[in-house]
Amino acid sequence: MLADLLLWVAAVAGVLCMALVVLAFTANITLIMFRTGSMSPTIPAGAVAVVQSIPASEIRVGDVVTVDRAGDLPVTHRVTSVAPGENEAQRVITLRGDANASDDPYPYTVQAVRVVLFSVPGIAAVIVAMGDPYVLGALTIGATVLVVWAFWPRSARSEGSSGQRGRRPGKSA
Repeated sequence: MLADLLLWVAAVAGVLCMALVVLAFTANITLIMFRTGSMSPTIPAGAVAVVQSIPASEIRVGDVVTVDRAGDLPVTHRVTSVAPGENEAQRVITLRGDANASDDPYPYTVQAVRVVLFSVPGIAAVIVAMGDPYVLGALTIGATVLVVWAFWPRSARSEGSSGQRGRRPGKSA
């Protein structure tokens, strides 16, 4: 009974993972891990945020966005101002981390950003651990054992408990 429950849980988790991957590709959704506390207390260090790519024309003051920086790591801060850029697709935005006393040192000229949809505090360590070869190996072995168990031929005794007791194969009642 417990093994059947585990198999169902694994199947539902697998379907959920596949659905999330399809959603991520179709809706341009990715994950951002926070190493610093510049967005605390809204998004503390060690949190993971779910972000979605949007055009610069949709940026609003107060949005928390991730901006890519050439030659440096991306920055995720709150938008404090939005101004028109050189063309219709561009915007010049000023950002500030919630824990910072002043705006970032220079504005960013962008055509697209990733807006934070929501964040989950403290889960970054779990996601990083999932990339460890030993953890991946253990998960692979566990999944293999579960699949082998699910498809392992059942004994006649197990079949007999489902109402087939006393009948011989090939004979009808």
